[in-house]
Amino acid sequence: MWFDSWSDLGRILAVGATAYAAVVLVLRVSGKRTLAKLNAFDLVVTVALGSTLATILLNSDVSWSEGVVALALLATAQFVVAWATVRRPGLRTVVTSRPTLVLRDGEPLADAMREQRVSMDELRQAVRATGSGDLSSVAAVVLESDGSLSVVPTDRMGDGSSLEGVDSAHGPAAGR
Repeated sequence: MWFDSWSDLGRILAVGATAYAAVVLVLRVSGKRTLAKLNAFDLVVTVALGSTLATILLNSDVSWSEGVVALALLATAQFVVAWATVRRPGLRTVVTSRPTLVLRDGEPLADAMREQRVSMDELRQAVRATGSGDLSSVAAVVLESDGSLSVVPTDRMGDGSSLEGVDSAHGPAAGR
């Protein structure tokens, strides 16, 4: 239970060092997108990469080469999905959720907040993080696909074109 053999520890050290190097290489080759802020699909790939690395390290039935192929497969799948969603925007909604407007012109959108499970405390925190102390000075707060809240102050709203493609309580926010 506490110790099996020195050879097992040696295997973990050798395989662990090379598997770690393989993960770093796969992440570098797969590009910045693999390390971007996580939407649901990116999170699944990241967790799967970690799980695969752990399996390579701790399961002697899985060879290093099998593990590296699995890591490369996950990074390739993530690349293909990201590539396809850029070229076919309709596919994006299959893989990630659309951003949702949760506050408009200083007024919280209760239905959207309830549907997206965003509390008033979280909304206020996001507004405070921008240095604003007043909800009425905020034109929009958007719950992004990665779960973060983006705050657009009233004095920075401009033509509102950054809200295109954002769901609101009454359909897309664009053209409001």
